[in-house]
Amino acid sequence: MAVWSGPACAGFLALAVGCVLLVQPELPGSVLRALWGPVLWTSSPGGTSAEGRLAAAWEALIVRPARPWSRVAVGVNACVDVVLSGVKLLQALGLSPGNGEDHRVLHSGEDLKEAFVHFMGKGAAAERFFSDEQAFHNISQIASTLPGAQHYVGGNAALIGQKLAANSDLKVLLCGPVGPKLHQLLDDNVVVPPESMQEVDEFHLILEYQAGVSSTGICSWIEDSRGEQWEHLTAPNANRFIFSHDLSNGAMNMLEVFVSSLEEFQPDLVVLSGLHMMEGQSKEIQKKRLLQAVISISDIPTDIPVHLELASMTDRELMSSIMHQQVFPLVNSLGLNEQELLFLSQSASGPHSSLLAWSGVPDVGVVSDILFWILKEHGRSEKRASDLTRIHFHTLAYHILATVDGHWGNQLASVAAGARVAGTQACASEMIDTSRVSLKAPQEFLTSHSEAGSRISVNPDEPVVQWYREGISFHFTPVLVCKDPIRTVGLGDAISAEGLFYSEVYPH
Repeated sequence: MAVWSGPACAGFLALAVGCVLLVQPELPGSVLRALWGPVLWTSSPGGTSAEGRLAAAWEALIVRPARPWSRVAVGVNACVDVVLSGVKLLQALGLSPGNGEDHRVLHSGEDLKEAFVHFMGKGAAAERFFSDEQAFHNISQIASTLPGAQHYVGGNAALIGQKLAANSDLKVLLCGPVGPKLHQLLDDNVVVPPESMQEVDEFHLILEYQAGVSSTGICSWIEDSRGEQWEHLTAPNANRFIFSHDLSNGAMNMLEVFVSSLEEFQPDLVVLSGLHMMEGQSKEIQKKRLLQAVISISDIPTDIPVHLELASMTDRELMSSIMHQQVFPLVNSLGLNEQELLFLSQSASGPHSSLLAWSGVPDVGVVSDILFWILKEHGRSEKRASDLTRIHFHTLAYHILATVDGHWGNQLASVAAGARVAGTQACASEMIDTSRVSLKAPQEFLTSHSEAGSRISVNPDEPVVQWYREGISFHFTPVLVCKDPIRTVGLGDAISAEGLFYSEVYPH
């Protein structure tokens, strides 16, 4: 978009808002103000787009750390993802959209339909356990044979391992329930211990829905705020709904195998995920297994940093246990998105926990407050024997890397690399294609709402901005959001993997 001034600019902006009102005549004032924001991302006088300037600036920032990892061990959830259109599957099952309703556990096709409608209407990602084994088997059989259904490496651990293994100088160990189909899909650079192999794969169904197409006519340059439609239901943006009947991952069966494999493999980084899969277990089994998990994680040598990748959860008691007295003190790093961050604060009565859900792009100041609280209340300090010193937060429009000072380096490269891969992987391109991406992050924001935060402006030529708060550093960068994403599954895992690849931990 060119930089205009005077009447031409005013007329253009009036036309823009008029077109938006034509699409959504009942938008509230707060939303309209947000829609004016992206107009501020303007081209340079030389005509280079803001997206192009930002992508070029990232390339200068993304450099390997002085002490890179050489061997990374990843565990423990792994499966085969069956990726397909959610609407097409539900139609194939003979279901029609009705009222949406969230279900913590799915017991039937009707529960599946209601939960899918609920999250598709919000444009939010979610993951749920399907309790009926035979019903899930029948649904997965139908899903696998539908036109367009594709099979991919799945599970946070396997996805992170697969992404890291793309770097030929990095050796990756993967422990998880690896069946024959998954083993076939894995990169040759991924080592799977024999004890981790099983005869049957675990399947997860990934129901995707797409963003809307552009409007036509005089407003054809506007991306329609309405997304994929299913009768009366409209998705505000592209996303996915995941469900499975996964007993191996749900019981974290491979955790002990994983930890016992570390002595021989000798990793210099451990990545752990899959705790969210325990939600399908009873409360009694959850508590018992979590205690066993803590004992196993405690056996990992303290000189090896551990990253914990969180995922969608609905059990506040389980999340609170993981955070307060169980897992957080044992790990050095966390990876999470906006849904997990807010749920974490709600589960422990943290800052802004009265917020029921995000409205549009998550407010940077609110996110910053919650990240600060996690590291202050549950991270390493002189008074607390916790190892937690790093959080990589990612949402569609921007990323924030928060670190306790003195423990991590190369943060600019880490957060920039995480944001870059979000744009390339979503568009299925090797490099950022500036014609296929757009900036949706705020160009100005407050760094806090709990205290007097600073107002920060983002310059595409210097896209990583920093601020500091009581011994904690924050690194923020916008994301170049893919306009027409090819695949939304595994983006968070790719982001965390790439951010970790460029991170450096300081020895103590």
